[in-house]
Amino acid sequence: MTHENTAQETTAAHGNGPARTRLITTKAELRAERAAMDGTVAAVLTMGSLHEGHLALVRRARELADHVILTDFVNPLQFGPGEDYEAYPRDLEADLALVDGLVDLVFAPSVQEMYPVLPPTVSVTAGRAGTVLEGAARPGHFDGVVTVVTKLLQLTSPHVSVFGRKDAQQLAIIQALVADLELPVRIEPVEIQREETGLARSSRNAYLTPAGKEQALALSRTIAAALAAAPSLSGIRAALAGALARGEIAWDYALALDPATLEEAGDDHRGEVLVVLAGKVEGTRLLDAAVAVATAP
Repeated sequence: MTHENTAQETTAAHGNGPARTRLITTKAELRAERAAMDGTVAAVLTMGSLHEGHLALVRRARELADHVILTDFVNPLQFGPGEDYEAYPRDLEADLALVDGLVDLVFAPSVQEMYPVLPPTVSVTAGRAGTVLEGAARPGHFDGVVTVVTKLLQLTSPHVSVFGRKDAQQLAIIQALVADLELPVRIEPVEIQREETGLARSSRNAYLTPAGKEQALALSRTIAAALAAAPSLSGIRAALAGALARGEIAWDYALALDPATLEEAGDDHRGEVLVVLAGKVEGTRLLDAAVAVATAP
């Protein structure tokens, strides 16, 4: 299949979606296609390299809306110097095959189409929330995320947009973005999708060798231990401290946060606790997350 700057159609391979999935590559085409849609619209914003975790987002989007638009764009603004922008996995053909018949449109623009001027003259900032945790490890990352999300939400004009809970900080920042800028869209979180081993699905798992995938199970084991320790906040913290002490991977952090502030949960915190993990395996940065409930100190 060739990818000219024109709407293209692929034959549906699945039964509960639109009869055809159309590939478009320009903002003008996207606006025209969106204007022609009747009923409700859901957007699934991705960087491609689609897997079962993305399909869970698509399936939830189909439940929520009459039409689904999927964006497939590796956003250079959210990669820092020395990060894996050039190496980030890209396979548009495989992405199209995976969602064929499940979404109405796949919007896969070039970098020049999305950003005629790079860096853009005007961009969006994630504020203080974008400078901690992942933002501390990857300065400027979340400013790039909220800039492209704002652009894509403006272009797709969805009623609802779905995001996975694995990137917990990203989800919280996007929820704040929508609230603070009064964007007319509802953000729908979707539970983390895991491989049979328990490893959270991620496009970056493709970088790992079989031995690396085995080593990466330290993240899901730590999540399980933290959840098993609830509702004791001190038990959750002890499970996380134990993981750091064992050093099974190159941990960056393993924290129990107040989900409202993204700060560490205080001793008197009761209610939902956001457990967030980050570490490197074979040089690849991996994340995992879960929500626990603390009712005891």
